[in-house]
Amino acid sequence: MEQTYLGNPNLKKANVAQEWTEEEVKEYAKCMNDPLYFIQTYIKIISLDLGLIPFKLYDFQKEMVGTFHNNRFTICKLPRQSGKSTTIIAYLLHYVLFNPTVNVAILANKAATARDLLGRLQLAYENLPKWLQQGVMTWNKGSLELENGSKILASSTSASAVRGGSYNIIFLDEFAYVPANVAEQFFSSVYPTISSGTTTKVMIVSTPHGMNMFYKLWTDAENERNSYIPIEVHWSEIPGRDEKWKEETIKNTSASQFNTEFECEFLGSIDTLITPQKLRTMTYINPIQSNAGLDLYVKPQEGHTYVLTADVSRGTSNDYSAFLVFDVSEMPYRIVAKYRDNEIKPLVFPSKIYDIARAYNQSFVLVEVNDIGEQVATTLQYDLEYDNLIMASMRGRAGQILGGGFSGGRAQLGVRTTKAVKRIGCSNLKQLIEDNKLIIEDLDIISELSTYIVKGQSFEADEGCTDDLVACLFLFAWTCDQTYFKELTDMDVRQTMMREQQDALEQDMAPFGFVVTGLEDENIGEVVDEYGTRWNPVVRDYGSNW
Repeated sequence: MEQTYLGNPNLKKANVAQEWTEEEVKEYAKCMNDPLYFIQTYIKIISLDLGLIPFKLYDFQKEMVGTFHNNRFTICKLPRQSGKSTTIIAYLLHYVLFNPTVNVAILANKAATARDLLGRLQLAYENLPKWLQQGVMTWNKGSLELENGSKILASSTSASAVRGGSYNIIFLDEFAYVPANVAEQFFSSVYPTISSGTTTKVMIVSTPHGMNMFYKLWTDAENERNSYIPIEVHWSEIPGRDEKWKEETIKNTSASQFNTEFECEFLGSIDTLITPQKLRTMTYINPIQSNAGLDLYVKPQEGHTYVLTADVSRGTSNDYSAFLVFDVSEMPYRIVAKYRDNEIKPLVFPSKIYDIARAYNQSFVLVEVNDIGEQVATTLQYDLEYDNLIMASMRGRAGQILGGGFSGGRAQLGVRTTKAVKRIGCSNLKQLIEDNKLIIEDLDIISELSTYIVKGQSFEADEGCTDDLVACLFLFAWTCDQTYFKELTDMDVRQTMMREQQDALEQDMAPFGFVVTGLEDENIGEVVDEYGTRWNPVVRDYGSNW
């Protein structure tokens, strides 16, 4: 009788009787009760230099196995080429061998990567002694099923990957590289599956890649805001890696790449609008209320002035309709509410804006009207009869100028994002954030800022990332530079920043004093710039007390 699976001499066929020796029985029991012993004794891996060799675990890998075995939820932040995936694969093999009728999902950012991980598990399985194997029922590139009823599925990380199934372990490899919208959809889809059992496990392993859902899960784990046990490994803990190795690696890559892939810093892309130094200091908080894409951080306050900026999409899965609500009653400004949804239709979006704008003291609303946004603005103005819609008109070389009504023949309900608007908006936004004039505590916004990079002569989202919330930000920053904004808020951002910079300069120059030459121009007086701001010269006497 053929005792191999499909003629593979390394695989035992199902329903084949096993004759046990006393030694094998003892060894089987030892392996079943101790996953670390099983891995170190029987798992083999492929080495680039040595070929098929026993898997000799580093100390941190031994700790990982123990953590996986004794906890339901684990999240690992590890550098490149640290053997993180191999360690988990070895543990998963132990799990399906010694636990009957369990289901395991191996999910990665790409389906090919998931199948490769399953291939490594299958290789380790083929090199087990026959008495340790379960008979094989199904064996292919995307799944396997063993005689004891246990199954493993390999797939890409998506909302549909494990929908409708019941899984005992979900392994998420390189989760930081899963697109943000996919990651959100995945967790909303699988969380009922995870929470339905009392022994289900989730193991998340990744190298950081910007401030995304992996960043949130990791940060929450560190601060004990979720149930995940964090595991962090520094590159120096891996044998053979020292300062000389570091220098050589940086020489062949770059310092920023090394910081991300080996120091495991949650940096986004390189050449970001906001400096990495500032991005590192930006932290998020949980909203006080969250529902259907809307996150509230501060409830409306009586007497406060609010501005809402909106970016409109066509309602496709890769594009979000979004708006942000800013409290502009005092400096620094603060984002008090955020809305983002990639499924809401343009016909419904105006009602959402209307409801929130009214709740926040009849917020002044600015809509981006390059495309479908014009329809949204029109609905707000004429159908919903919203009074505080900000309008823009063309003023020759000055470009678009904000106002509260139609002033001239080239007026529109909102603003078009031209190159000039984007350039000014991005410049002002950078200054607002880096000078701590705008408080941002939302993870999604910080995530987009970490991947908002230089492209040509402008800024755009990095490949595979979104920038809908950043668009709302730079529209607000551009608005802050408008004379109409000063009229709305009785504040002038440029003047405030200029005054603070001048005060700082004067503090630096105070020990030296200023020399009055007596040659002052008597004709210098009040000057009004193109934005309507009035400027007066300041004269200091030498040695004066200021």
